[in-house]
Amino acid sequence: MNSGDAWVEGPNGERFWGRFGAAGLLVHDAKRGILLQHRADWSHFGGTWGLPGGARHEGESAVDGALREANEEAAVPPDAVDVLFTSTLDLGFWSYTTVAAEVVKPFQARMADVESIELRWVPIAEVAEFPLHPGFASSWPELRARLSALAE
Repeated sequence: MNSGDAWVEGPNGERFWGRFGAAGLLVHDAKRGILLQHRADWSHFGGTWGLPGGARHEGESAVDGALREANEEAAVPPDAVDVLFTSTLDLGFWSYTTVAAEVVKPFQARMADVESIELRWVPIAEVAEFPLHPGFASSWPELRARLSALAE
């Protein structure tokens, strides 16, 4: 597949990572919480906390891209999670899809590449207390509500 690793520039000059869009995996474990990635300082919005994810390859679905990226960055085995839902921010020229998934087979997340300072399981109630990536911060209230509704 053709890698999407490149910047896309919006009509107002803002930059977004991923020529074919991007996707991230919101991993939820009933016992441990949400898997957060402390982003490397050199990355876009470095030093903030967000989800493992990144640029989609050409022709790659958002779900496949999120699972691949989470495996590459945080050693999340694709067969250890079940997809619950997706949520997409579509700007017309670029999109980001959050793929929410539930852990069905316990695994040990680990930093599998240089894109993380740290990985941490965070209780749902504490996620908003972290300095979050701006995109994740703006979507977290809706994502949290959807996760909570599924748990009821």
